[in-house]
Amino acid sequence: MKNVVSLVLGGGRGTRLYPLTKYRAKPAVPLAGKYRLIDIPLSNCLNSGLNRIYVLTQFLSVSLHRHIRQTYQFDRFSGGYVELLAAQQTMDEGTDWYQGTADAVRKNVRYLQQPGVQYVLILSGDQLYRMDYRKMIETHEQTKADVTIAALPVSSSAASGLGIMRADESGRVIGFVEKPKTEEQIRPVRLDPKWLEQRGVQAHGRDCLANMGIYLFNRDLLVDLMTKTQYQDFGKEVFPQSINTRHVQIHLFDGYWEDIGTIKAFYDANLSLVRPDTPYHLSSAEAPVYSRARFLPPSKIDGATIRASFIADGCQIGEGVLIENSIVGLRSIIGPGTTIRNSILMGADFYEGLLELDRDRTAGRPPGGIGAGCVIEGAIVDKNCYIGHEVRIVNEGNIQDSDGDNDTCMIRDGIPIVLKEAVLPDKWTLQA
Repeated sequence: MKNVVSLVLGGGRGTRLYPLTKYRAKPAVPLAGKYRLIDIPLSNCLNSGLNRIYVLTQFLSVSLHRHIRQTYQFDRFSGGYVELLAAQQTMDEGTDWYQGTADAVRKNVRYLQQPGVQYVLILSGDQLYRMDYRKMIETHEQTKADVTIAALPVSSSAASGLGIMRADESGRVIGFVEKPKTEEQIRPVRLDPKWLEQRGVQAHGRDCLANMGIYLFNRDLLVDLMTKTQYQDFGKEVFPQSINTRHVQIHLFDGYWEDIGTIKAFYDANLSLVRPDTPYHLSSAEAPVYSRARFLPPSKIDGATIRASFIADGCQIGEGVLIENSIVGLRSIIGPGTTIRNSILMGADFYEGLLELDRDRTAGRPPGGIGAGCVIEGAIVDKNCYIGHEVRIVNEGNIQDSDGDNDTCMIRDGIPIVLKEAVLPDKWTLQA
């Protein structure tokens, strides 16, 4: 795998994940209590034997940079690295903010031209899945493709939010429609279910092949495309144009995959991890998910009732607490008698000492964490919040979207979101 360089695209502004992206880049959004979204593609790379990785970043990238720097360190003999390529201005004309995924690669193309690189793997930093990229490389080499793209079988009903491909009997891509909305648009790329079954995949009503946004390029072709065109986006420009002039091959993937592009997708994907029949096991022995090693104490739980939930390291959970179908993040402090259902608590970045507690009292705010007697249902509570006693965070009015108090709590896709570092005083209630 020494001839492969991986590029992980850090994403744009992440507006659909706002307010979780108010203070952080999309790949830095916490996942499952102790990880971040960027850990998924980086773990997939390492589990596939790929350890030459660049992460391209631009927006609100400080916490992302810190996480990568503190997590992914290699010994000097392996030759591995995870290096950050932030958008920057240089003496070259046009080298400023990235205008799209392809433009981000173009402005860093010199890093791909180092000796010994034969293939470039391009990944997204905001997807949840587990894949052995070595199998994709085998597909690429066996078919002598110029470009190979990971393809996920989906039903027609899910096609409107994805790029849909048509392939011939050899698996070569011969057609593509971006986010088809009508039957007329879907019909030319609809898949015969027998095509899947001939390849050992049960159709289960799926009749389309979706672009997963995972590309493997021959290095020289990618450099040529980046230097001789002005394409700005892979999914909308580079990939569709390559179909007409190059051998673009499908690598079929029939596992769990979720694009964490919206608040609803983020919420559902997180809570799916705690289900007994979860589609994605974090505890895989063959392909673990890596993250930053922290020196935290075990979680202390005193007379609480916990069902179908994750409790991360360093938590303090009081007597009589009820936690159901929820995720409790690092260093969470939960007061006695509090009820948490179907919720995601992201925890805290630090413990408060005597000085910080004194500052809380002086500022007239509760101490960090969640106080006694609170009720939190169907919500997301971001990091480092100060929540008092008998606070109620429940969307009882079934509001779908509301800006509420922009500094405290918002509702997106019907999910209340307590913003990072928000202060909710005693008896605060989410207003309809």
